[in-house]
Amino acid sequence: MKLEVPVSVRWGDLDAYGHVNNAALLVLLEEVRVSVFWHGRHLPDGVAHVRDPHQDATFVAHQEIEYLAPLDYPSEPIPVTMWISRIGGASAEVCYEVPTLDGRVAARARTTIVMVTKDTGRPRRITPEERALWSQFVDEPIVFRRAR
Repeated sequence: MKLEVPVSVRWGDLDAYGHVNNAALLVLLEEVRVSVFWHGRHLPDGVAHVRDPHQDATFVAHQEIEYLAPLDYPSEPIPVTMWISRIGGASAEVCYEVPTLDGRVAARARTTIVMVTKDTGRPRRITPEERALWSQFVDEPIVFRRAR
């Protein structure tokens, strides 16, 4: 199952051409991720959030994005699709697709997050409760056009 998370584009996110700036798009993806992982928003009814923001943190270990089309300034929040492609011992891969205003894909991205204990700053294992919750949102990984 994939999540759809609306995110608002700010006027300051635009570049000189009137498109969402490439760096601003990464910030918008961060807002999507924080909304779900930190606040438990946009989860389906009946799905409980299991993370303790007072003890845990999520650090970005890797981020990759592929820009496919310009994203113009929208009058409404854009519905970013988000899912998990891999759950490891202490990390997970989060995937995103950002639509253009006419429904094409503006960007695809993948972020590797690592669960960290705030007190120690060290990675910690994903709990069985987190794994059970996140497993509901596992789907195929993003395939980028350009192979390494």
